[in-house]
Amino acid sequence: MLTLVSAAAVSPGPGPHIVTLGDSLTSGHGIGQASAYPAVLQDKIRGAGLPFDVVNAGVSRATSADALRRLDAALDGDVRVLIVAVGVNDGLRGLPVAQLRTNLSRIVERAQARGVSVIVCGMEALPIHGWDYTVAFHRVYVDLARRYNVPLVPFVMLNVLGNPDLLQPDHVHPNAAGARVIADAIWPYLEPLIQANAA
Repeated sequence: MLTLVSAAAVSPGPGPHIVTLGDSLTSGHGIGQASAYPAVLQDKIRGAGLPFDVVNAGVSRATSADALRRLDAALDGDVRVLIVAVGVNDGLRGLPVAQLRTNLSRIVERAQARGVSVIVCGMEALPIHGWDYTVAFHRVYVDLARRYNVPLVPFVMLNVLGNPDLLQPDHVHPNAAGARVIADAIWPYLEPLIQANAA
């Protein structure tokens, strides 16, 4: 049985929060939270002079169902933006696409019901369960973004996978340089939302 490994506890400041809800790509597996993409986003926010704290709610090996179970706790406090970056582990395990869609939809709906802006990071499934599954998996994120009118970040590992300069020795998880590439992919979608929430 797989054990979920929680990221180190974070004590955000009193200001408004941005929560990154994800798996090992978010938690900083192998590189630590200080080098993970949420920390890079925090640096970008500080550089822009915006008073937001980024909360790393990434848990290694997490699935969309795990993220849904942790959602209420993750949204505790003055959360203004939720970045949803889960699904890779669902795809590896061959979770039925309908269940992935349901889990992600509930996450977005609950966040929006609290007045939290949502960004969805698209994830992809390797064709180990058949090409039809891979295509249907991809469509879940596209359809979700359209249905709930939320920004969709293209697969954040697109420019990381296959590049040894951006990956750890396991050839799966990003190194610190790879985490910066992920943050650079998310930032154009995040900045307008936090500018709007800062007004």
